Amino acid sequence: MILCIVGPTGVGKTKLSVELALKYNAIIINADAMQVYKDLDIGTAKVTEEEKCGVPHCLFDIKDVTEEYTVYDYQKDVRELLDKYKDRNIVFVGGTGLYLKAALYDYRFSLEEKSSVDYSGYSNEELYDLVREKDPNTLIHPNNRVRLERFLNKTETECVEPVSLYEHVIIGLTTDRDVLYDRINKRVDVMVENGLIDEARSFYDKGIRTKPLMGGIGYKEMYEYFDGKVSLEEALDKIKQNSRHYAKRQYTFFNNQLDVNWFDVNFNNFTETVAEVIDFIEKEKNND
Repeated sequence: MILCIVGPTGVGKTKLSVELALKYNAIIINADAMQVYKDLDIGTAKVTEEEKCGVPHCLFDIKDVTEEYTVYDYQKDVRELLDKYKDRNIVFVGGTGLYLKAALYDYRFSLEEKSSVDYSGYSNEELYDLVREKDPNTLIHPNNRVRLERFLNKTETECVEPVSLYEHVIIGLTTDRDVLYDRINKRVDVMVENGLIDEARSFYDKGIRTKPLMGGIGYKEMYEYFDGKVSLEEALDKIKQNSRHYAKRQYTFFNNQLDVNWFDVNFNNFTETVAEVIDFIEKEKNND
């Protein structure tokens, strides 16, 4: 059985993934583009050893921030795991929808350039959303229309058929927008209390300016602060704003690209949410 836990940032995916893994004696596979990198812990809200509760976690902390890691690499690595653990229950968890799509669907890669597509009817924001779907950590500026179109026309990824290669169930966690945005804002404050500034500074002081740091929310804004371009308060406000915008893009991808079964999270009694999800999964199993 393959379960996938998706949803916007800050909604409780990690906690649910561990609860389900314990319930079904499963391993957990990362589906977050930033959490593959070592030492990006606070800014990515990476699962802690204590939170893992002894459950095996795969594809976390597998690359240095100086190494390149693409969706192509992820697909190759995750397919090997799916083959290795084909007799085990598996729980995917993460907010990078493209990673899930590449892992579980007939998502193929071509090195040939696509024919030029006319994007004149698209706004810059729409083009940027398309680029982010293919590269969540893109460094292209949202207003650099020429580079956005060039990337889309020269992309090396192409989903040939939206055909699922593995039986799976996708569980989505959601909540009211105002509640989510408030949780995101408070989450950033907690990250700062836990040492986000020092974590980002440790890379900055080493002169590391690779894509995960220059494109990852929480790090790119801190780099602007270290560079003296913005104040600390402005940097933190940007992290909150960019996190909220990212949550919006996540919803768009999940709703348009994946077959998600959504559940409203009860933050006051998360156990109730877990029970609802398990009840749904059991019914799905009985219907097979």
